[in-house]
Amino acid sequence: MVKRVLNEVTKRRSPETHKGDYGHVFVLAGSTGMTGAAYLASQAALLSGCGLVTLGIPKSLNAIMEVKLTEVMTKPLKETGEGSLALEAFDEIKCFIDSSVNSIAIGPGLSTNKETALLVEKLITTISKPITLDADGINAFVSRADVLKSAKGEVVVTPHPGEMARISGIDTAEIQRDRKSAALDFARKYEVIVVLKGHKTIVADPGGEIFINETGNPGMASGGCGDVLTGMVASLIGQGLKPYNAAKLAVYMHGLAGDIAMRHKGQISLIASDILEALPEAFRSA
Repeated sequence: MVKRVLNEVTKRRSPETHKGDYGHVFVLAGSTGMTGAAYLASQAALLSGCGLVTLGIPKSLNAIMEVKLTEVMTKPLKETGEGSLALEAFDEIKCFIDSSVNSIAIGPGLSTNKETALLVEKLITTISKPITLDADGINAFVSRADVLKSAKGEVVVTPHPGEMARISGIDTAEIQRDRKSAALDFARKYEVIVVLKGHKTIVADPGGEIFINETGNPGMASGGCGDVLTGMVASLIGQGLKPYNAAKLAVYMHGLAGDIAMRHKGQISLIASDILEALPEAFRSA
């Protein structure tokens, strides 16, 4: 199944093709002290094949990101006093998404600021285009996961077990005892696609389909690796894959890139940037 989905992405591109044929991904990420997460998600989206990536970032961090990112465009947005995205930025974000964006990633390094969380909620319940939620994008719905049922578009959530525990109200140990049931129950209850990260990452669809990944290694238990996955999911959706298929393929390729990186760096020294560097080889070899 993964190989068939991969063929949809890696089939030979037409000589007459242009960047607009491969989707425009908008990444909403970053806050003071968390610019690395925004970088990793944005760069992963680009390296996974989409034609254009724009990073929406608090305006005070824009100069930093323009130095860190070369091929990714940046969009400075209104911010809170804590240096995170402000609710006041909603109209500008929505206008930009409506005009040119195919897929949105929300959450890496976004912060747990209450106003930023309200912005995430308003986007989820207003934007009809597919959204990938990670990290603080997920934390925005702690104790109010029912809001996810009001999403206008398809939503993919990519929690690690701790985030899954917070948003579902179930103890982490209980989730780990039966990861398949935890992922599938949440997907069905809240009508979202769930990517429950960890050993043998699980992808669950609200309709009851489930995928258990076999790639990846313990060296990937390092800060930022999940941000890379977020960018990959959003990128593959932006290229036209259905969100469930995009999530499966992203998880598989993310793990494969991690395995390639491990062969060069070992498990102890493997970091998220190593996965980024291994993505071209992963897509070539899969």
